[in-house]
Amino acid sequence: MNNILDFLSNISWWGWVLIGLALVAIRDIFLQKSHTISHNFPIIGHLRYWLESIGPEMRQYFVANNREELPFNRIERGWIYASAKKENNYEGFGTDRDIYEHQHMFINNAMMPFKVDKDHPNSIDKTFLPCAKVIGEFNKRKKPYRPASVINVSAMSFGSLSAKAVDSLNKGVKIAGAYHNTGEGGLSPYHSNGGDVVFHFGTGYFGVRAEDGGFSMEKMKELVHDNPFIRAIEIKLSQGAKPGKGGVLPGAKITKEIAAIRGVEVGKDVLSPPNHKAFSNVPEMVDFIEDIAEATGLPVGIKAAIGKLEQWNELADIMLKTGKGPDFITVDGGEGGTGAAPPSFADHVSLPWVYGFGNLYKLFKHKGLSERVVFIGSGKLGFPAKAAMAFAMGIDCINVAREAMMSIGCIQAQVCHTNRCPSGIATQSKWLQNGIDPTLKSERLAQYFKTFKKELVEITHAAGYEHPCQFKMNDIEINVDDHNLSKELDRTYMYEKTPVPFNSMQDLKDCLYLGSNYNKK
Repeated sequence: MNNILDFLSNISWWGWVLIGLALVAIRDIFLQKSHTISHNFPIIGHLRYWLESIGPEMRQYFVANNREELPFNRIERGWIYASAKKENNYEGFGTDRDIYEHQHMFINNAMMPFKVDKDHPNSIDKTFLPCAKVIGEFNKRKKPYRPASVINVSAMSFGSLSAKAVDSLNKGVKIAGAYHNTGEGGLSPYHSNGGDVVFHFGTGYFGVRAEDGGFSMEKMKELVHDNPFIRAIEIKLSQGAKPGKGGVLPGAKITKEIAAIRGVEVGKDVLSPPNHKAFSNVPEMVDFIEDIAEATGLPVGIKAAIGKLEQWNELADIMLKTGKGPDFITVDGGEGGTGAAPPSFADHVSLPWVYGFGNLYKLFKHKGLSERVVFIGSGKLGFPAKAAMAFAMGIDCINVAREAMMSIGCIQAQVCHTNRCPSGIATQSKWLQNGIDPTLKSERLAQYFKTFKKELVEITHAAGYEHPCQFKMNDIEINVDDHNLSKELDRTYMYEKTPVPFNSMQDLKDCLYLGSNYNKK
């Protein structure tokens, strides 16, 4: 035994390296069967897999140009980061974009911009920009709601996002006067820092879940009664990343805290099916919406990615006939995706936002319903110029998800589905979450929102308007082909936006239903 120990102690460091490599080679050739490259090229083959694993980071930082990456390029990410940190977000020496490329957008400025008087709300607060419509006003809900901000946090669940990330977002919307959509994971303590909340649920009914996995109206009434900061309720029909597909929350991920919030059992897999139990067709869905609105007094809306229009046409006809229906419709684009999804769904199922929303709005306008509904857009709209286009097409508010994540530190690592998010945002790892300071990050979310609203107001004034709701479709042009380089939106998407009733910003500021306790600050 002593001789063996003496022999081992006399082996130099490089000898141990050679022994280690020899063991790896033996394992590659004789033991493992899953990787052909490692078998045929022992040791060296591992270098290929390592380079492949760091490929996205190498391309992101050293290979791709400023305008090349997807889903968000370096210029877009840089604008969000600089805006959130209150740094210089300007560019010098003119644009580096190819302004003649397909789908490039132009906003037609007025000869004389809108003049802001010294007593105007935007002279006092350059970031004041509430929604021009009141949610629930047409259907005479007991507690109508006017969002105090046209940009808000989209549906992202606690569970998908970390506790500190949700905490940061909620504290941030309170500062910015926006609202926070809970996502379908239920209302958590991290959503309860004083900001306005839109409670969102899907087919799993988390937070309002009965013992049989269906919907519990009693739990819904109790939730709304106990949490007066809930200002509206959103029913998810589908989402951009994977419309028409259910999901499974593995039991291994269900902690005691998550189980209590979602109303499920610890350690047991939970299925979110593709279909709702509470309704199975459009008339039943309308009745369900009305039942919730009557029981809670709150405006109730639906969220969906857009594809076929037959059932939307049925919904519109029911709304016309009965005077009932959703108070708001959130349209999610097929390009969305903070949630994990198979590439076949993320790449191909449901229309991109601009096509899906255009189709739906055109249908509702044709039926004479566009004034009754508050339209909310979600799908890479968290930039002032894109927002101007969306308002020209008919939206009333914007929800942002990935842009909000980037404002609090997301680096677009695209590993949200692995629980290894390096920024601590899309993970339940306590260690990775420790890098998030909610006090600092909430300020950054709020500053991003404020910068967004300020620049959108400035673009609006440059076009000669007071509020973005006044944008018309012919105020925006878009490159469509080589023979007719640009067309106005009305000629591109073949409809005219319905004018939104609007008197002045001061009227919006004085509104009794203005959210976020704006008039009490």
